[in-house]
Amino acid sequence: MGRTLGTLRITVAALRHATEQSQAQLAAGVGLTQTKVSRRQSGSTAWTLDEADLLAAHFGIPVLALLAGPTEACEALARSLPPGGQPAPHPPDGPSAPQGPARPGTPFASALEHS
Repeated sequence: MGRTLGTLRITVAALRHATEQSQAQLAAGVGLTQTKVSRRQSGSTAWTLDEADLLAAHFGIPVLALLAGPTEACEALARSLPPGGQPAPHPPDGPSAPQGPARPGTPFASALEHS
């Protein structure tokens, strides 16, 4: 696996951790099956450029931030949250929106600290 594809895999994992999303929630949000997301997250299948666009839109960040790595992507995610750090509410049966503010001690903060 190339360096960029490995970085994308790690970045998606960091964003999922930061938003507390399961693979199934991410899959529903980008229109893939959970199995396909699992294969991409394990590295057995590469994310496509079209899927990178879908991922960036799902997390509400620029695609260049997604491709730049976990630190830039998580910082872009934090910047995309409305004032107060809470994501916009979403319907319970709809795709999962990024969740959780960037407070010390939260998964989002630890994802930033360890990337």
